[in-house]
Amino acid sequence: MSKSSMPPRSTSRGSRKSDGPQGSGGNKKPKKRVYWMRRIMVVILLVLIAIAGYLYWLYKDTLGSITTDADPSVEVPASESVKVKPVTFLLLGFDTRKETGSLNTDVMMIASFNPNTKKSTVVSIPRDSEIDLDGYRVRKANGYYAAFLSSAKKDGLEQKDAEKKAKQGMREMFGEFFDIPIDYTATINFEGFADVVDALGGIQVDVDMDMHYVDNADGTNIDLSKGVQVLNGKQALDFVRYRKSNDGKNMSSDFDRNKRESQVLGEIADKLKSFSGVTKIGGVIKAVGDNMRMDVPSAEVQNMLKTYFGMGRDDIEFIPLTGVWKSPYVHLDEAKLDEAKAALKSKLAAE
Repeated sequence: MSKSSMPPRSTSRGSRKSDGPQGSGGNKKPKKRVYWMRRIMVVILLVLIAIAGYLYWLYKDTLGSITTDADPSVEVPASESVKVKPVTFLLLGFDTRKETGSLNTDVMMIASFNPNTKKSTVVSIPRDSEIDLDGYRVRKANGYYAAFLSSAKKDGLEQKDAEKKAKQGMREMFGEFFDIPIDYTATINFEGFADVVDALGGIQVDVDMDMHYVDNADGTNIDLSKGVQVLNGKQALDFVRYRKSNDGKNMSSDFDRNKRESQVLGEIADKLKSFSGVTKIGGVIKAVGDNMRMDVPSAEVQNMLKTYFGMGRDDIEFIPLTGVWKSPYVHLDEAKLDEAKAALKSKLAAE
């Protein structure tokens, strides 16, 4: 092939009209393709900017509601921020029933996060666990919040301040029990838990048994069949709550429920990490804002989100405590408890 028949190695912008097959106007199709590609990129960019603006507005508005338990006068030094220092939360899930007026801390977890490893350890505490500590009356784990709240009210505190005092009491008590400092408390109503699942479009879990139970007194109506399936918010809550069927069969222990809690939280974490979860984050933030309260300064919540955004199930070590039921308590397995304590301390010390 002669040199004149070889295509040019490169062209200037002004010579591109000569490209294409034998001057047949072949330049128009590539040019049109580039034109549409640019339009698509611009549209995507504008959509992302709009989403970011919406989330910022929604997040900023919601943040004030979430952090109402925080002391506004407290400013965390940069060296103590969650961005650079491991942090531990006491997580409490409240089961409030309009029909009965009950307030139970049915979910209790200790969660430690390390900003260097971007890993977390979450320990689930059975609600009937016997807590025997010097200076505290022996109670079931889920009985302390009501006791602290009642004591605070007797001291003359108003409801909101009494709730803060009760949460502080829970944090101090569990901190002593696990022999670690617990920095903050986060509480969520179970309805908020269901709203988060709905905002994500449901979660897929493996229902470990047939679950059918009705209690008209408190409005409970659980109807789930065994097997892998996608659950909506109410169904996911029923899955975690389930204890037994009306005929007394298919019994479920505290340990079973703790395992389910871990499974559901893992699914939520993975769903949030996925693209589909990210696109639904606005609804998730709204659901959380309506039902969650933290005593964390708002700036630290922002730092927490930035530092740990993108965590999935593989980044979280779930440790459900186990034990033996001897009425009226669950007597925790000491070896499992020691394992949990060591794992929590490891997260606080890891580089």
